Amino acid sequence: MSISSRFTVGVHILALIELNKEGISSSEFLAGSVNTNPTLIRKIMGMLKKAGLIEVQPGIAGAKLAKEPSYITLLNVYKAVDVVQEKELFSMHQNPHPDCLVGRNIQDSITPVLSAAQIAMEKALENVTIEDIAKDIVEKEKLKIQY
Repeated sequence: MSISSRFTVGVHILALIELNKEGISSSEFLAGSVNTNPTLIRKIMGMLKKAGLIEVQPGIAGAKLAKEPSYITLLNVYKAVDVVQEKELFSMHQNPHPDCLVGRNIQDSITPVLSAAQIAMEKALENVTIEDIAKDIVEKEKLKIQY
């Protein structure tokens, strides 16, 4: 199992909106870049709008960032697209056997480690912005064009 692709698609959408500032970032345009269905893009855009990350106008094609890309962190996106519930990145299996040494103790043993891992991941996401991602994409494209 992995984290829902809604997260990476959300980052993709925001980076493309940022890099396509002069164009119209419709759900069809964004879906073409993601290589998916516009319906999925609209669903994720709805989540991003609800979180205050993008602005869309009914009946008008296109979306724009609701704030400067330097103020939108990957953690904002992660939380906006409901990847996981708060503090539940790792699901704990329920009802281990109480007569088993491991079954009785596994949850208490690994919960602190898993909580620390989630905190570390969220801290890493908090330190990267859509502006960082957009700049990195432009730099990578420049390198590809040179070769």
